[in-house]
Amino acid sequence: MNGCDVRLEGVRYAYGAREALRGVSLRIGAGEQVALVGPNGAGKTTLTRLLVALRRPGAGRVTVGDWEVAHKRPDEMAQRVGYVFQHADHQLFARSIRDDVVFGPRRLGRSEALVPGVLEEMGLAAAAGLHPYDVPAPLRKLVALAGVLAMEPCVLVLDEPTAGLDRVQRDRVVSALQRRAEAGVTVLAVSHDLGFVAEVAARVVVMGDGRIVADRPARELLYDREALAALGLRPPPTVEISGALGLRGSPVRTTEVVAVMGGIRWKQMPE
Repeated sequence: MNGCDVRLEGVRYAYGAREALRGVSLRIGAGEQVALVGPNGAGKTTLTRLLVALRRPGAGRVTVGDWEVAHKRPDEMAQRVGYVFQHADHQLFARSIRDDVVFGPRRLGRSEALVPGVLEEMGLAAAAGLHPYDVPAPLRKLVALAGVLAMEPCVLVLDEPTAGLDRVQRDRVVSALQRRAEAGVTVLAVSHDLGFVAEVAARVVVMGDGRIVADRPARELLYDREALAALGLRPPPTVEISGALGLRGSPVRTTEVVAVMGGIRWKQMPE
């Protein structure tokens, strides 16, 4: 499915007396890949939950494609937006991993043909008959993502999708998102993992105190050490390597770094 655009216009949201979002306006184009970063309490998760009608704005407007989210229920929004919670236990409920992954397409009346491939893609095929709570927490995160991918949403929203994952599991998530991005799916990912951000995002939106404080191309921000330091962040390993070796073109993805390094004619060190 092609991506849908996402718009927030002057959005405010409060938990009692505490205002979590303070007039946020943001546009994500159809098929764009955006990372949402910032300190805890900045409003990132609140913003993402507005996109699936799990929260209603106190003021302002939220739209996904031609749908105004305020007029939709969460189950209706699932037709367009696939949401992966930070804690997978909040969305797993079936008696087996396979049943959990197949539930979404079945509920939406869509083909279940993608389910075996998605299970394989997430490394879950061998465990498909197990109860989700009989596998480790990192695998449960992959189950939650698989269930969303099987529904073929036009927008993917992920809250800290790589937290707690090992390198192999993290690479599976990165590869899956890169494939969806190439297919034109819109991606919004909340993450503190700048290595992950470097691999999947073309643009980074920085939040602080319920507001957007920066909105920059990922390649530009990830090379801005001062801006990252102000956020308490360090450049991802790919950028550190690029800087140390003086690589041209400001590569950020692993494949870009490898390609640039592969084109360098290294001087042989004297014996």
